[in-house]
Amino acid sequence: MSDGDLFGLYSQRILGLAAAIPHTDPIAAPGAQAQRRSPLCGSTVAVALTTQDGHIAAFSQTVRACALGQASAAIFGEAVIGCSRDQIATLCTELAAMLQGGPVPAPPFAGYAVLAPAKDFPNRHASILLAPQATLEALDRT
Repeated sequence: MSDGDLFGLYSQRILGLAAAIPHTDPIAAPGAQAQRRSPLCGSTVAVALTTQDGHIAAFSQTVRACALGQASAAIFGEAVIGCSRDQIATLCTELAAMLQGGPVPAPPFAGYAVLAPAKDFPNRHASILLAPQATLEALDRT
């Protein structure tokens, strides 16, 4: 990977997202928790959540990841409240497809468009998928 490729990947928008991750304060009594780790880079995301009527009512995330994993967690965190398990499962599928050159995930997760250039860097894909995958795992525990 050249320096120019890295510069293009880590745009100001991505770095700005990485610095503004929402829902980082713990929630009082989570109904479920999960943690995912990327074996390639060691990035981790731990989530805690509660649900009401089949939708995420409260959400917290602890993100220890590269800038792309942090940006993904920021995009995800902006839209996760109110989502159902099916919406999160669909996001996981759509996001993985986008990272293979497919279309951007549907709203409310269209913000992932900013990470579309990461398709050319497969060693970063696992980190980008951490927040939604950990959330799906937690939802399966509720």
